[in-house]
Amino acid sequence: MARFENLLDLARLPYFEVRGGRLVLADPGLGPIVDAHTHLALSYGPGRGVDVESDAGAARHYLPEGRAFDLEVYANRNYSAQDLAAMKRDLTLGSLTAGGLRSSHTLPSLRREMDELGIARAVLLPIDFPLFSHNAELWLRVTRDDPRFTCFGSVHPWAPLAGRRLDRQLALGARGIKFHPAVQLVRPDSARAQRLFGRCSQRRLIVLFHCGPVGIEPRLSRALSQVRHYRRPIMENPEVTFVLGHSGALQMAEALELARSFGNVYLELSSQPLDGVRRILGEAPSERILFGSDWPFYHQAFALSKVLLATEGTPALRRAVLHDNATRLLREPG
Repeated sequence: MARFENLLDLARLPYFEVRGGRLVLADPGLGPIVDAHTHLALSYGPGRGVDVESDAGAARHYLPEGRAFDLEVYANRNYSAQDLAAMKRDLTLGSLTAGGLRSSHTLPSLRREMDELGIARAVLLPIDFPLFSHNAELWLRVTRDDPRFTCFGSVHPWAPLAGRRLDRQLALGARGIKFHPAVQLVRPDSARAQRLFGRCSQRRLIVLFHCGPVGIEPRLSRALSQVRHYRRPIMENPEVTFVLGHSGALQMAEALELARSFGNVYLELSSQPLDGVRRILGEAPSERILFGSDWPFYHQAFALSKVLLATEGTPALRRAVLHDNATRLLREPG
């Protein structure tokens, strides 16, 4: 059972049910859950961006809730051509405005979905450019007193006074940084990136990578994200914990080899197909695997359903992946 007509059709699985037209977790005992890969609306440029504290109702995900999908393929293979065009428009020109789908990618929308699915905590991952970009500091400020969110920072390796920027984010509560070679257009093994990871090592900060090609990015972004480029920073910064977001994406086998070879590497599961999740759970160190959804690209139940299916009959593994590993990594209680 891997093909579904729409999001609500996931209620055919024993883990979910529909209440008031919304998909919810059927058994609260499956929680609490930590989602290690989420985003709010990213805003760039000098104009007014999305108010991430506003309540815009239910999130409008980049994969629409009415779209049929298959859990056995890499997540973005479920987008239609129209979905992809809308997403790319929203994330490029749309990022200079406060409108579009992004207007619903706010804290109240994310909290609502978390409540419905037993997700107790989410890790927020901002992405910033060298100039005209302050997503990390904004998100850190608005979530600083909210125990349901752990916000990472983001410092572009080419940002002026990168060390000071990193320290400002650390003072605001950042537990790590998000590094996205495909968006920030920097190879992870470049000299500037290595300098940034050295600063993270000094400050005991986690680095969560976007890792691996996803097949829908521009050619340059795809080249920058090849998994082989991540080996050098992992090897040369053994004090840094690196989380490979998407578990290497379409190069999962190479990312899996890095996790088996280096004790400072975690794998995060978002977007992997169901068979990929099963392989990672069977072959990677079980204490270094994290659940993530990549919200708002997808409803959180999309990724959660794969982990629940893949851990059927192994409650200890399920608990580790959905909660315990992330809690231990983030050094947070309970």
